[in-house]
Formats: sequence, structure tokens, C-alpha cells
Amino acid sequence: MKTAAPHIVLGVTGSIAAYKAADLVRLMKRRGWGVSVVMTRAATEFVAPLTFQTLSREPVGLGLFDEKDSWHPEHLSFAERADVLAIAPCTANVIAKLAHGLADDLLSCTALATEAPLVIAPAMNEGMWTHAATRANLDLLRSRGVRVVDVGVGELACGRTGRGRLADVEIVLKAIEEALELKHGKRSGT
Repeated sequence: MKTAAPHIVLGVTGSIAAYKAADLVRLMKRRGWGVSVVMTRAATEFVAPLTFQTLSREPVGLGLFDEKDSWHPEHLSFAERADVLAIAPCTANVIAKLAHGLADDLLSCTALATEAPLVIAPAMNEGMWTHAATRANLDLLRSRGVRVVDVGVGELACGRTGRGRLADVEIVLKAIEEALELKHGKRSGT
């Protein structure tokens, strides 16, 4: 009996690292996984939705009130199909929303509605990464079982060198695989 391939819902937020999420989609598809992408409006300033639609071969979720083909609220549709909800890159703003249960866009509503494991891969300036508010929000998310991928160290978009870069996509992919294994109690992927 063949088991269904896992389905990952990938959230992409407004970070310069959003372009790296395209590689993440490509790697997940290569494993035979289903992938749906939900972008924040800010993410669309960095990468066009068409990029993710082409790579995932699925429509891209953008707004809570965009026209849909069915009556089913889109955030619930994404929430229910997710075996894992991964957000990469995840900005400090979205981390704060997740920590405090704010749901004012498609991605944050999906995150609040899903029962799937949540994996976040932060990306931001080092000052934002080390800020007490961000640290507290991350601690709160970890205490709720959210898997947080540690940031990388290197040249940042602001021109400085430090902590805050999105982790390598292979590291993010490994965190998603681990979340799938925990959920299903076995090896996931091909």
C-alpha cells in the first residue's frame, strides 16, 4: 500500500531572503512532496508569486479576501492540508504575530488554524535578532513546541556581518523532515 506524499505549506515573509525559499520549494518537490506557498504581501515585494506557482505547480495564497474557486475559507484549506507548516524566511514581525496569536493576514490565520507542526526559519538584521522582544517571542514559541531553525552567520543585507541570515536551505529542509518524522513516526520523503 502506497502512502500519500507529505504536503508542506510554506509561508514566505517579507525578507530579502525570500528568494531562497524558491530553492526550498524546488528541493521539496524533488523529494516528491506536495508544496503550497502562502506569501505575505511584503514577500511579494521581493519575489513574484508566479515564481512559487511555477515551482510548486500550485496556486499561491496571498490574501484573506482574494477570490477563491470554492466556499471553503482559504486559511482553513491551507491549515488542513499541511503535514507541516514551515515559514522560511520568517521575519521578526511574523515571529511576534505567531507568539501572540495575532491573525491579520492569510499566513498568520493559517498558522493559528493549523494543527500541523510549525517550523520557522528566521531571517533578519542582527540587531532585530538579538533584541529582547524577539528573544522572548522565540522562547515563547519554543515552549509551545515550535521548531526554530537557528539563523546563520555571515554578510547581512544591511551590509554588516553577523547573526541573522536565513539558515542554508538544506538545514531548513532537514528541520522540516524531522518535523514530518515526529508527526508520522517514520521516515518521510523519498
